[in-house]
Amino acid sequence: MAMEKSCTLLVHFDKGTPALANEIKECLEGNDVEAKVDAMKKAIMLLLNGETLPQLFITIVRYVLPSEDHTVQKLLLLYLEIIDKTDGKGRVLPEMILICQNLRNNLQHPNEYIRGVTLRFLCRISESELIEPLVPSVLSNLEHRHPFIRRNAILAIMSIYKLPQGEQLLADAPEMIEKALGSEQDPSAKRNAFLMLFNCAQDRAVNYLLSHVDQVAEWNELLQMVVLDLIRKVCRSNPREKGKYIKIIVSLLTAPSAAVVYECACTLVSLSSAPSAIRSAASTYCSLLLSQSDNNVKLIVLDRLNELKTSHREVMMEMIMDVLRSLSSPNLDIRRKTLDIVLDLITPRNIDEVVLTLKKEVVKTQSGELEKNGEYRQMLVQAIHTCAMKFPEVASTVVHLLMDFLGDSNVASAIDVVLFVREIIETNPKLRVSIITRLLDTFYQIRAARVCSSALWIIGEYCLSLSEVESGISTIKQCLGDLPFYSVAEEGEANDASKRPQQVNSSVTVSSRRPAVLADGTYATQSAASETAISAPAIVPGSLAAPGNLRSLILSGDFFLGAVVACTLTKLVLRLEEVQPSKAEVNKQAAGALLIMVSVLQLGQSSYLPHPIDNDSYERIVLCVRLLCNTGDEVRKIWLQSCRQSFAKMLADKQFRETQEIKAQAQFSHAQPDDLIDFYHLKSRKGMSLLELEDEVHDDLKRATGEFTKDGDDANKLNRILQLTGFSDPVYAEAYVTVHHYDIVLDVTVINRTKETLQNLCLELATMGDLKLVERPQNYTLAPESSKQIKANIKVSSTETGVIFGNIVYETSNVHERTVVVLSDIHIDIMDYISPATCADSAFRNMWAEFEWENKVAVNTVIQNEKEFLNHIIKSTNMKCLTPPSALDGECGFLAANLYAKSVFGEDALVNVSIEKQADGKLSGYIRIRSKTQGIALSLGDKITLKQKGGS
Repeated sequence: MAMEKSCTLLVHFDKGTPALANEIKECLEGNDVEAKVDAMKKAIMLLLNGETLPQLFITIVRYVLPSEDHTVQKLLLLYLEIIDKTDGKGRVLPEMILICQNLRNNLQHPNEYIRGVTLRFLCRISESELIEPLVPSVLSNLEHRHPFIRRNAILAIMSIYKLPQGEQLLADAPEMIEKALGSEQDPSAKRNAFLMLFNCAQDRAVNYLLSHVDQVAEWNELLQMVVLDLIRKVCRSNPREKGKYIKIIVSLLTAPSAAVVYECACTLVSLSSAPSAIRSAASTYCSLLLSQSDNNVKLIVLDRLNELKTSHREVMMEMIMDVLRSLSSPNLDIRRKTLDIVLDLITPRNIDEVVLTLKKEVVKTQSGELEKNGEYRQMLVQAIHTCAMKFPEVASTVVHLLMDFLGDSNVASAIDVVLFVREIIETNPKLRVSIITRLLDTFYQIRAARVCSSALWIIGEYCLSLSEVESGISTIKQCLGDLPFYSVAEEGEANDASKRPQQVNSSVTVSSRRPAVLADGTYATQSAASETAISAPAIVPGSLAAPGNLRSLILSGDFFLGAVVACTLTKLVLRLEEVQPSKAEVNKQAAGALLIMVSVLQLGQSSYLPHPIDNDSYERIVLCVRLLCNTGDEVRKIWLQSCRQSFAKMLADKQFRETQEIKAQAQFSHAQPDDLIDFYHLKSRKGMSLLELEDEVHDDLKRATGEFTKDGDDANKLNRILQLTGFSDPVYAEAYVTVHHYDIVLDVTVINRTKETLQNLCLELATMGDLKLVERPQNYTLAPESSKQIKANIKVSSTETGVIFGNIVYETSNVHERTVVVLSDIHIDIMDYISPATCADSAFRNMWAEFEWENKVAVNTVIQNEKEFLNHIIKSTNMKCLTPPSALDGECGFLAANLYAKSVFGEDALVNVSIEKQADGKLSGYIRIRSKTQGIALSLGDKITLKQKGGS
């Protein structure tokens, strides 16, 4: 501790035109106060940047110490804090004695500011030789009339007492501080006094707290925060003592300070698992959600509620409506996190209230024209969708409301609605008639092609009765408008117009043409087209002014939608043959459907549109034409039954997959037969509070069911021990690496294997990548064949692979030169920062298109089975496979799958595996990694390259 240096802030200083020491000396020797201030600032900056200015010390002692200016005195203390006060062997420099008299004078200065900053400066001095002559002056400031001086005097006493020789310098410090605490009236000074007892004499702090239990609620919030820290520390060391402090914690739950209330709830959760304690903490968190306006505070509180949801699900189910109130916040992140928590807590008991609240929120999004209303509505639709899938009985209360948003301007929201309707109509047969009727009534409002496609599929599959089939055909015809889509006589005019750019009458201008990512990760080309105004003579007899949404979308060049229309009409006509006894009516509807299909084909093959119909759509429409002209029983069965059966199977697979994920996430408890169980009814209850009794019961239940398990696997811990030096080196070192989310702790064990004492032994570390060393480890003296534990903290700012390297430097009494032992490099694994996650296929494709960093890794492995290789990649990269197992079934020699993970920093990692089995049995293909940042793409690529060859 004597050799420990204060941690200083490294400030960048441009040394392009460095001030010479002589110039600084001249300014310091002058009488101009402003010049002295500038000179001191320059000297401090140079010292912080590694310069040594030993010639300035005497000048500063002569000309700066006597200054009465407060700014100069403050800079002087900063200078004295920075400079080295000891030599290489840890002895105080003789010239440092010169500043002791000045510090003593400052501690007795009539100005309160000078006294206060000097006391604060003493908190950063660790040399006992400098502190010892100043102790009487520090103690005299404990009784000063000004609270600023008293509070800093208490901090100075605490710092001195914590020094290795502190108990010799201030043997009765705890007693003096306890006496001062009893008479102190200033809140800050009182807090500092209690903090000193907390750190240096915990028993005295506990006695003072227990003797003033009834007054804790009236104390200042600063003191209350220290009280909570003390309670946590005492109860961790002695859990049976927590009954004494429950009353204090409960009384602080109603404190006026939000910070105290939050810390109090956190303390209650950490100390007790009793339902009443968890309920009180959850209620406190919910009240903070409503009372606090800061979005960051709300997000932090929601994180705490999410933790409670994981460990105390039953209690949180009771608080679900209180959590839902935070949807009143306009922030989307808060709303999203709230919905995530609520959807995991829905039960048959509260589902009706939750859905009713969500319906009210959906209605609110219609009234206000807020910027993010569409995105919020999409989140609500997805939440209602999840509720309806878990509890189908509530679907009838929401499906008709949501169908009003099929024509929503937010396409993503409309897509979610139509997918929801598609699942509900299959899983709730009783709602089929009402959903079909509503869909046919609102179909004309739909403007998005993808929503139209899904809605048409629903109409084709679930219109079963005669009236429904006829209404479906009629609705589609109305939305298509008059036929043909254009006159043949006008085609020549359109051709002539295309040759004259200034008189273009085309209905479409192509805005972009780019590759799209399909669900299996392969590429396809898509064209994005925008509709422009068409002059009246350009289209005869129909025009774009017609109200049909299908007409405008097909005229914009969307022939995929035209193929969907053809398939839907084919299904409706085939079903009409089964329910309509009149053959003439059937033939009439079939002729009308054929006319529509031929008109779409005619439009696609004309020069009227800049892009002709694609081959897939053309073949699909031609197939529909052939089916209507000649239909067999087998074909009819495929078109009218097999599609719906495949959809039902897909939903069943999805439900099974979600059930398996829930089971996988569940905590499995393992109880040993010889585990100790305390029988609650046989225990003495004397002096135990109700909360303690609940705790005993709850803990016994956990222990009986095996919920108390070890935090980590011992074998896994051994894997994290890294050897840093060789066995033949004079100093042996090994590190245990602990990775938390945003920092890394290196616990380095250093063993002196020689027969000599190692002096000034220092662990010097440096980092490469997005790693930062928090503090420099101090110097140590190591006795022969002894060991030392050295801890180093390193901050992590991204998932980029980092490297920690360094050496151990030490001196011996026989050799005056320093000896250096180079350490092995420590590579920080990206797997410690990413975890498996899930996202929708549409979100995956959107991110894949947006992310600019891609790393393409060629497959090079000895594994010869596609699925085995995929499982190996999933295990090696700690990612989740988004491709459902049903899509990976079969042995076709090809495999394409999407993997997804999320880092602790919120970064998304996307991986697409595309492999093919060659004739010789080997696998070939590519693994493509995409991310928003370069680091995660490169790190994952390196990991895959390293791991893909092995089979284990």
